[in-house]
Amino acid sequence: MKYSSINRGIPAGNPIANALVIIVGALAIGASIVLGFVAFVVLGSIVLILGSIIALRLWWFNRKLRRHAGAQPSPRRAEPGGVIEGEYHVVKGKKNS
Repeated sequence: MKYSSINRGIPAGNPIANALVIIVGALAIGASIVLGFVAFVVLGSIVLILGSIIALRLWWFNRKLRRHAGAQPSPRRAEPGGVIEGEYHVVKGKKNS
């Protein structure tokens, strides 16, 4: 049995049925493209909103850390031969004489 290349793509012999198959297929492809684009926009929006919330929270946390670190004096290291400032108390002890 020989197969011709003319009737390979569309199995129905009725031209109206062939047209309906083509129309329904084009509508299905179009609907899937539109739904895919909508899903992409929705997921992109969710990722953008979550990323913004995380970035804002990190910024707020770093700001709070910087403010807290600025309130406490940083320890100074004495340079060699330099002066170390501080308070001291003289403690009188017993003499062993």
